[in-house]
Amino acid sequence: MATLIRMPEIAANATSAVIKEWSKKEGDSIRVGETLAEIETDKALIEFDADQAGVLGKILALTGKDIEVGAPIAVLFAEGETNVDIAAVLAAAGVETASGTPATAAAAPAAPTVPAAVPTAPAEGRLFVSPLARRLAKDHGIDLQGVKGSGPHGRIVRRDVDALAASTAGKNANANAGAASKPAASPAADLSDAAYVEVAHSGMRRTIARRLSESKSTIPHFYLSAACKMDKLMALRAEINASSARKISINDFIVKAVAAALKVSPQMNVSWTDSALRQYAQADISVAVSTDGGLITPVVRAADSKSLSAISGEVADLAARARSGQLTPQEYQGGSFTISNLGMFGVQEFSAIINPPQAAILAVGATSQQAVVVDGAIAVASVMNVTLSVDHRAIDGAVAAQWLALFQRYIEHPLSTLI
Repeated sequence: MATLIRMPEIAANATSAVIKEWSKKEGDSIRVGETLAEIETDKALIEFDADQAGVLGKILALTGKDIEVGAPIAVLFAEGETNVDIAAVLAAAGVETASGTPATAAAAPAAPTVPAAVPTAPAEGRLFVSPLARRLAKDHGIDLQGVKGSGPHGRIVRRDVDALAASTAGKNANANAGAASKPAASPAADLSDAAYVEVAHSGMRRTIARRLSESKSTIPHFYLSAACKMDKLMALRAEINASSARKISINDFIVKAVAAALKVSPQMNVSWTDSALRQYAQADISVAVSTDGGLITPVVRAADSKSLSAISGEVADLAARARSGQLTPQEYQGGSFTISNLGMFGVQEFSAIINPPQAAILAVGATSQQAVVVDGAIAVASVMNVTLSVDHRAIDGAVAAQWLALFQRYIEHPLSTLI
C-alpha cells in the first residue's frame, strides 16, 4: 500500500531542512538504497536514500523550500499499485492542508495531484501587507487600515501604496496651490527603485546567521592577542617539505600546536552548559573552511594524538569534501575548539565569533616580515598575529592567557610538539 516519505532528521537536533534536488521523478521505480533526493542541511548536502522499494507516486515538497523535519515530502506507491487515493493516504496519516482540512483529491500513479489549499480571505481587521508595501506606507505616512489590496486574496502590495501616495500628493498639491515655492534640497535616491537581484538564503546561510547572532548576543566574549615569531617553524616546514611526499602547511602546524596546548591545559578544552562545565578528554579541533554556501567547520578528531602528517592529510581531505558538499554530519558536528585562519587572504589580524557550544576560537592572521627586538636590538622576523576569543562564563582570563602563552611557545619552538 502507499506510504508517506517524510523529511528525515539528517543532522542532530535539526528542526528543518531543504530539498536541493529530487534525484527521481514521479512515476520512477525506486529500489532500496537508491538516492531519492539531495537534502541541504545547515552545513552540507546529504543524499537521502530510500529505505523501501516502490514507485515515486507523488512529490509533495518543492525544491528550495524550508521543510520541517517529519513533514511529508512524497508518497511512495507499492509496485503495481494503481488508483491510489492520495488524499486518503494523507488523511490516514493525519496530514492536513493549510486550511485545516484533509486534502480531498485522489490521484493515479501516472499523474497524481494534491490540490493546494486555497488561502482564506483575511480575518476582519487583519491586514495582509507585503514587507515592501508596509515599509513604503510608513515612509509616506499612509494608514493602511481599511485599504483593500489588489494582490492575491486582498494582500496590499506596492502598487496599492504607490497609488495612495500619488493620490495624497495630488490632494496636497491642490491644497497648497498658490503658495510661494521655496528652494528644497534634492531628495535622497529611493533605494527601493534601485536595481537589485534577490538571492534566496540557503539553509546553511540561515543557520550561520542564527547561530552567530545567538553567539555574539548571548556569550560574553573577551579577546587576547599574541604575536608569534615564525622563523623556526618556517625553517622546519621547509626542511620537512624538501624530503616529504606530503607538503605540510603552516595551518597544519597550528592545528598541532593548538591540540598540544589543549592537552597540557585541559581547562581550555571545555564548553559551557547551564548545568555544568563540560571538560573534554581529547582535543577535537574544528577547522573553519570557506565554501560557496558559507563557512563550515569539519573536525579533526583527537588531534592531540595524531602526527603532523596525519593531521595534514586529514585536513586536506575534510576541506576538499567540505567544498564539494560531501561531508557527513558526524564530520562537522562536535569539536571542542575552532581555528579560523584568514592568513592566506593577507588579513593581518581579526577577531572571530565563538562557535557554540565551544568556549574558544583562535583567529589566525598572515605571516609577515616585522621589526622585532632581539637581545635589545631591532631585527626583522617573520611574525604571525593571533587573537583568541574566549567565553568568559567557562574560562577565566588567567587560564586563557596561560594557554595562549603555551600555544605561542609551541609555535616558536615547533619541534617540542613533535617529540
